[in-house]
Amino acid sequence: MFVHPEIEALRSNLAPQRLDQARLDSALGQWRAESPATAIEGEMQRFARGEALARLPQLRALFTCGDTAARSLVDRLFGAFLTGLHANPLGQVPLRQQSDGTVASVVIASTGAAVLLVQALDGNGLRRRAQALTASFSSGETWEHVLSGSADAELVRISGSRPGGVELDRSPCKLSAGMVNFRDGARETLRLLAVPASLVTLKLQRRMVQDAVACEYRLADGTLVHQAAGSSRESRLELAAALLGRMGRSDAAPLLAAMVEERGSQSLRWQALRECLGLDTALGFSALCRIAARTGDPLAAQAGALRGQLLETYPQLKELAECHV
Repeated sequence: MFVHPEIEALRSNLAPQRLDQARLDSALGQWRAESPATAIEGEMQRFARGEALARLPQLRALFTCGDTAARSLVDRLFGAFLTGLHANPLGQVPLRQQSDGTVASVVIASTGAAVLLVQALDGNGLRRRAQALTASFSSGETWEHVLSGSADAELVRISGSRPGGVELDRSPCKLSAGMVNFRDGARETLRLLAVPASLVTLKLQRRMVQDAVACEYRLADGTLVHQAAGSSRESRLELAAALLGRMGRSDAAPLLAAMVEERGSQSLRWQALRECLGLDTALGFSALCRIAARTGDPLAAQAGALRGQLLETYPQLKELAECHV
């Protein structure tokens, strides 16, 4: 592989990169000292524990229409980093960030269930994306302050439930600089349809229920098409349970049976039950019967229905079922 001599020289001497990074770290420290950032981070901890935004003056100011606090905070932060990167091009902005070519995000503060971030969306990238056919909802709150740009959008609300899905209300709306909006993620989501140039927003998000399930519904008729654990930890555990099942690890059946009867998300417990049934039918069916017999267990009805289906298909399981009557 050919490596350009200038790149090779940089790789052989890390001192310039380390020096540039130290200068950018210093720029972040200076911004925190000269802005309300330290106070905001303190309020973020209270906010993550459930305190109302109205009781947190620094955070509240960032999401108050007509208040210049949000624009001032972000302008000073990115002004410092743009100057720093120009002078120190080998360094990196010392804040968590990500980009997919259309949406770029930089996390200003994060603690527990709460995060404060700046997000920029490129209109050309949005136009290249296929039109969404579904809408996703998860338990959480979002405050959004539009710092610059505009967008045509659609607010999608869950107005009721029905077998196999929900009723959806869809209403068009426009976003413009200075606007502040709030969404309850369990029943509201915002779809961006068109952005003429770019859209920059400051967002404050808080997860409300740690083990909540995120649901995705078809926009055309509200049919449920997918659901997943609302936390990364639950998703990893579900994936691990599915992997154990695909690997045929029958030695993991007792662990999966224990997961079924533990307190946790319904999605994770159901996944563990399915895999346990596949790995050790007797052990899994016993766990299924115990769950079906539990008064007040949110999985009891589903477990009872599955038990009935299995008994009809496999009458030999009747003897195991009688042991749990």
